[in-house]
Amino acid sequence: MEALGLPSLHSLTISCSNFQVRNVSNISKRTQLYCTSLDLSSLKLRPSCRTQLLHWRTIRMQADGEDYELKQMKDMAAARKRWEALLREEKVKVLTPREAGYAIQLSNKTLLDVRPSTEHEKAWVKGSTWIPVFDVDNKFDAGTLSRQITSFVMGGWWSGVPTLSYNNQFLSKVEEKYPRDTDLIVACQKGLRSLAACEVLYNAGYRNIFWVQGGLEAAEEEDLIREGPQPFKLAGIGGVSEFLGFTDQQRDAASKEGWGYRLVFSARLVGIFLAADALFIGAQQVGQYLRDIRSP
Repeated sequence: MEALGLPSLHSLTISCSNFQVRNVSNISKRTQLYCTSLDLSSLKLRPSCRTQLLHWRTIRMQADGEDYELKQMKDMAAARKRWEALLREEKVKVLTPREAGYAIQLSNKTLLDVRPSTEHEKAWVKGSTWIPVFDVDNKFDAGTLSRQITSFVMGGWWSGVPTLSYNNQFLSKVEEKYPRDTDLIVACQKGLRSLAACEVLYNAGYRNIFWVQGGLEAAEEEDLIREGPQPFKLAGIGGVSEFLGFTDQQRDAASKEGWGYRLVFSARLVGIFLAADALFIGAQQVGQYLRDIRSP
């Protein structure tokens, strides 16, 4: 990618919820500078000075966050233009999920599944090869933990989407398994990360690349031979929204399967309200007990 004057994917992180491509290297340095520049606990300051410093630090980090979001938007717009060019110039061919299924079964072509482990373990195409282009970032360094916390607070608790980072071994593993003249059908869950994988493969010299439009989520059950505990359409959901059945994919399933499917999630929602009510009453009782102890 450097040969084309493009940013290297090795420094990118993907947020699966909205597929925003993030350049982490610069922002992590700036964030670390702001977070470590002031150790307020070790300074002997009047409360007013301490408050002013905290206010200044908050303003600086908010401004930095705005620059970060702008950088994200620019990076994503640039990536989309590159991917559109690959498809427009037919450097990467387009297949529907049904066409991909025919190609796999009749022409014995290879399906390269580039989804992260959290999606692949729920459902996969029989006989496919799994090499994630982005995978769950489980490192425990300060930068990764910061991204994980931010992702969780900004909606990860609801969607269940983990923090992903580029798999540095993606290309080398593909090259170990497939020569450059192999016909590769590349698929992910929704069709965006697989475009990033197609770009990496094309720049590495692969020329027989096929992209599954819409990803595996767009496939009907009869299009591809599925293995795994869940349908393809439900492999990309998670979090509280999945538990309560509030995702579009689950609503579609409920419309097909009837009231029995909906009752399961309705019961879960009622259970959450009952649990919250019990906790509230319990907290009141504990508070009353503590007041009774303190009173003479």
